[in-house]
Amino acid sequence: MKFRTIIAATCAVLALSMAGPISAHDSKAETVTKNFEAAIPNISGKSLIAVEVDYAPGAASPSHTHAKSAFIYAYVISGAIESKVNDGETRIYRAGESWSEAPGATHSISRNASKTEPAKLLAVFVIDTDDKALTTPIK
Repeated sequence: MKFRTIIAATCAVLALSMAGPISAHDSKAETVTKNFEAAIPNISGKSLIAVEVDYAPGAASPSHTHAKSAFIYAYVISGAIESKVNDGETRIYRAGESWSEAPGATHSISRNASKTEPAKLLAVFVIDTDDKALTTPIK
């Protein structure tokens, strides 16, 4: 699959109307809204799923892993997101910046870097179609 195809799919996701939240927590957590889901026609057994993650000021996601098959492209739509994946450095990504997560990665920090402004992230998953749980909290 060409990178241009992934970018085109991501742009299409941004143009879609938002569906209802698939996960909502208290005001100090995130709200996750699925925007797009489709099988990838030229890669048997793989799907593309895109979600928006809205963080209230000061909100954070618990440490988590993603489905073992998931390759993730994360793009900050607005605000600033503080993130740490595996043993990498803790970094703040601002609107327009992005990163990726390899299959099996541990996401130990994922939070709004601001205590006063909201932040929004688009996460695009390339995943085995049979995988159902996108995110699993680490206990």
